[in-house]
Amino acid sequence: MATRSPAHDRLLDAADDLVATRGWAATPVDVVLARAEVAPATLYAHFGSKDRLLAATLDRRLARWDEAWAAAVAAADDDRGRLLAVFDALASFGEAYGRTRWCSFLGAAAEGTTSEEAVADAVRRDSTLLRDRLVALAGPVAGEGRAEELGAHLLVVVTGCLAMRLRDPDDDQLARARATAALVVDAFTA
Repeated sequence: MATRSPAHDRLLDAADDLVATRGWAATPVDVVLARAEVAPATLYAHFGSKDRLLAATLDRRLARWDEAWAAAVAAADDDRGRLLAVFDALASFGEAYGRTRWCSFLGAAAEGTTSEEAVADAVRRDSTLLRDRLVALAGPVAGEGRAEELGAHLLVVVTGCLAMRLRDPDDDQLARARATAALVVDAFTA
């Protein structure tokens, strides 16, 4: 396995912070370079383009999110808790990686940066992870026949929560979303 250079990691760290706080479209490449303290040639040697740096940043963020969510699911006591653990994961992920404007994947999609295939693939992988894991966790709660429907409803609640952070970052969207999700789960299991 090849060892990554410190410049590679600094570029990813800088891009991750800037994407999460400013958005990618609003971040000129020179701001990324200055934050990472690297020359333009270093960015292009490691990633080939600003958009491929974004794709790598999203891939790393997705791996970290997947780990946080899996840990929250593993810590839950029962099937309902495992299904609602997505909100525990959002809280722990936010604590570990700092409060962000909103979801970097939603940001990439909203900003139109998904025209780069590598970025579009990263956004699709995030969407697939959200949908597939919610459906899988919904199975034991709602029954296999209704798992897909419950998972789809919860996906709307989760992504709505992430989007609302942009509109009102000081409000406790996470607690409200968890309560909403619990009501949806209760409706499916009544």
